[in-house]
Amino acid sequence: MKRSRRLIITTAILAVVVISTFAAIYISGNSFGGVLGINKADTQVMKEETVPVSQQESSKQQEGSTVQDQEQSTSNDGNITEEQSGTIEQTEEKKPAELEKVKVKAVYLTGVSAGSTKTLDKYIDIINRTELNAVVIDIKDNGVVNYPSAVPAVVEYGLFVKYFDPEKVIRKLHDNNIYVIARLVCFRDDGLAMKNTDLAIKRTDGTIWKENKKKNTGAWTNPYLEEVWQYNIDIAKEAISKGFDEVQFDYVRFPTAKKSEVNYGENAQTKVDAICNFLKLASQELHDAGAQVSADVFGIIAESKSDGENLGQDLERIGLDIDGISPMVYPSHYANGQEVNGVAFPKPDLDPYGVVYQTLLKTKDRLSKIPEYKAVIRPYLQDFTATWIGKGNYQTYGTEQVRQQIKAVYDAGYEEWILWDSSNTYTVDAFEKEE
Repeated sequence: MKRSRRLIITTAILAVVVISTFAAIYISGNSFGGVLGINKADTQVMKEETVPVSQQESSKQQEGSTVQDQEQSTSNDGNITEEQSGTIEQTEEKKPAELEKVKVKAVYLTGVSAGSTKTLDKYIDIINRTELNAVVIDIKDNGVVNYPSAVPAVVEYGLFVKYFDPEKVIRKLHDNNIYVIARLVCFRDDGLAMKNTDLAIKRTDGTIWKENKKKNTGAWTNPYLEEVWQYNIDIAKEAISKGFDEVQFDYVRFPTAKKSEVNYGENAQTKVDAICNFLKLASQELHDAGAQVSADVFGIIAESKSDGENLGQDLERIGLDIDGISPMVYPSHYANGQEVNGVAFPKPDLDPYGVVYQTLLKTKDRLSKIPEYKAVIRPYLQDFTATWIGKGNYQTYGTEQVRQQIKAVYDAGYEEWILWDSSNTYTVDAFEKEE
């Protein structure tokens, strides 16, 4: 009993000494962190900043990052640099120069496909098992936005449908490390053109010009009008706010109408100026939002400068301010006998490798003379059978035809591609498998 009492007294005395020591330390201006060599401010920085770099960045493990990029995220001794010691918002904020470059290998999906859990899950599974790493999803086509939009003009005119929930779809795709591109059809916009006829392309008699005379459908908005530009940019910015990584503008051109048919109104710009100025403005606003910007172009503009000028798509200029261009080099879309890069193709659809290869070689040669050219080349390839061009002019496209086109891309010195099939039934066996 005595021994126990002495032990209790001794323990009490030691406790008083310890408490007194820490009290003295506290009074002298130090906290417990000070004893460890860490002050309160440093503790806060640790909570916010000692997250692995892979978690600070996008959840998508994108290809193309360099050792230099990784080294810039830390100082030479591996500690967080002074530039990184800002708030969480500053750490997570993305600027275009900081975005990782994805070497895109993608398939295109309609808004309906994106809204189908079965279809979306099917392609997520395919992407996880193959070389694919990205999808292109329609966000605006046929004159309507494919999900409920809050853009004032879209709401005012009721130009949206409820095909899919973008946040839900993007979250699922990002959880599977898939890069998500929003396809936005610009000036082929029957919805806006008919709701606000002041923005439509007119005939010389003042009536609305329409692409399909027989069906009296297919109105276009006027690419010269800045109000039309801003309408599409606002939709693009909303898409980025919902999580899309990139906006891809399609039908970013003038229609193939005869000059005698249409009246664009008084303007001081050429068609090429109008398209390039639109993309420059869109790029500025979307880059500020932390997104990549690309545009689809006709494959023929690599071969024919005059065709490009008529469309407003000048190969040497259209990629100066954006991040990527996607020439649509579908073999079936070239006329029989078309010459590409000095090679004649009697029936282009029967030679998918040759058409794609020569088009991209011509593209590369022309752009090699423009050192300031910014955009990467990411062609659209054909994964459909073009029965409409007539018997003897087409072939059934399957594994061999798709792989020939992909090989042509690589042989021409490019690394990215997107497959197009409007029905979204792709040739899965054409994709290289990943372990």
